[in-house]
Amino acid sequence: MSKINMGNFFEDFTIGQKIVHPLPRTISDGDVSLYIAFTGSRFALNSSDILAQEFGYRKRPLDDLLMFHLTFGKSVQDISLNAIANLGYAEVSFPHPVYVGDTVRLETEVIGLKENSNGKSGVVYVHSIGYNQDEDEVLNLKRWVMVHKRNKGEMTGINQIPTFAKTTEITKELSIPKATNIDTNATGGTYLWEDYEVGERLNHAEGITIDDSDHTLATKLYQNNAKVHFNDHMMKSSPVGERLMYGGHVISIARSISFNGLQNAQWIYAINSGAHSNPTVAGDTIYAYTEVVEKIDHARADLGLLRLRTIGLKNMRPDEVENAKGEDGKYLPNVVLDLDYTVVIPKQPNK
Repeated sequence: MSKINMGNFFEDFTIGQKIVHPLPRTISDGDVSLYIAFTGSRFALNSSDILAQEFGYRKRPLDDLLMFHLTFGKSVQDISLNAIANLGYAEVSFPHPVYVGDTVRLETEVIGLKENSNGKSGVVYVHSIGYNQDEDEVLNLKRWVMVHKRNKGEMTGINQIPTFAKTTEITKELSIPKATNIDTNATGGTYLWEDYEVGERLNHAEGITIDDSDHTLATKLYQNNAKVHFNDHMMKSSPVGERLMYGGHVISIARSISFNGLQNAQWIYAINSGAHSNPTVAGDTIYAYTEVVEKIDHARADLGLLRLRTIGLKNMRPDEVENAKGEDGKYLPNVVLDLDYTVVIPKQPNK
């Protein structure tokens, strides 16, 4: 029997299958510094111990998306090593903060399988939960990924697709200590919950060009060893002709770009749904715009929530795009990300 792990193919998954992923990860300051280097993330809560302590944390928590990548990366070896593409996310939540020094791990259950009609691949739907060293739940996510079949052309006819909630449920308790007396000089922006309107669109000003070294090293940082991101020799014979950028890295870049206009949206509460609508490769320049979909009041006097839709674009500025989809209902070729997510943002004092 071969000792080499070739990864799972579509036929290897069964509904209800449970997987405890290997390689728990203890998070270091180096991980945080590298994440900033690869993405340019500027949110103050994740940058300053002093500001974090003013919010009631013992020290700065990890950026929610860095925690997502480091935890999510555990699943690649078992779920998406033989992936064609990671297609989307739903019902992603971040129940507890994670700090440098914490150790995260991941467990997964297969919740759906859909064989593609071409007989060459299928879509695997999974529900993954991440824990820290104290068994606190730090990440809860559902995603679906297209995976190669080992025996191409042999049809099983399986077609069990799970249903997903349109939005992640908002709980009465938020794992945020406090958000009073906000120092907007420190956060970089003056706009708080009351200042945003449903239907408002923010055309973020910056664009970020991603080099081969950026996305390759970032994906290595996350220990995401999916072949499509690393094996240039293999990908030269693919329809794209080169390595694909990890979609999660595109999310991080779009989130970093959104800082300008959403400086006080320090916390991602949930990712309601997400679609990687077109491939991204090295050399692409990412732009983004954000629409305010919903304002959600909360029982807490100091915090409110905004449901946002951030559209990531490649090689096209947001003021050149009116809608993400064309008249045929399909995404425009330059749209690479459609992310529906909910952020927590402080309210104005005494409001």
